[in-house]
Amino acid sequence: MLSLQFLVTAFIVVIAPGTGVIYTLALGLGQGRRASVWAALGCTFGIVPHLLAATLGLAAVLHTSAVLFNVVKFAGVAYLLFLAYGALRQGGALAVSPARTSDSGLAIARRGALINILNPKLSIFFLALLPPFLSGNPATATAEMALMGAVFMALTFVVFVVYGLFAALVRDWVLASERTMQWLNRSFAAIFAALAARLALERA
Repeated sequence: MLSLQFLVTAFIVVIAPGTGVIYTLALGLGQGRRASVWAALGCTFGIVPHLLAATLGLAAVLHTSAVLFNVVKFAGVAYLLFLAYGALRQGGALAVSPARTSDSGLAIARRGALINILNPKLSIFFLALLPPFLSGNPATATAEMALMGAVFMALTFVVFVVYGLFAALVRDWVLASERTMQWLNRSFAAIFAALAARLALERA
């Protein structure tokens, strides 16, 4: 059974602005509603490997293997820096510009998924988040973790879509101001660079 405590905790975690939220907002502002929904979908599916790792106990392996953790971590750092560059480059993945053509939904979703897949801390996060809410019955532990994981993903998708649609609503206002677009592009670049730096300092 899902507890109210788990639902409240999961909701608080999901609404807190993180890398996926920033990515979804950037796509909503830069490419509109459709793009923001694809971004939310990609970020949501990027959670799957980490939920599986936590459920199957692989997150503990990642936690104890410094080499494996660092390989995934620095791949994530490089990817976040690539996205930061994409916010500054004309036609880049996160560029907010009236001349920006919309990417394919799969390309947007793939980038969103990679943001989460290449963050090794997520596996360890779920390993810490889910077990305290288990019933204590070993026979149903896997099923309970799978259910909580599915609910967490559903919450993630819904909340991210809301964020993205809000961004899309103010898109026309943003695109009408060259100064605002420049400020946003530089801000997104700075945020992703800062997130890359923070990830680089993380330890297993």
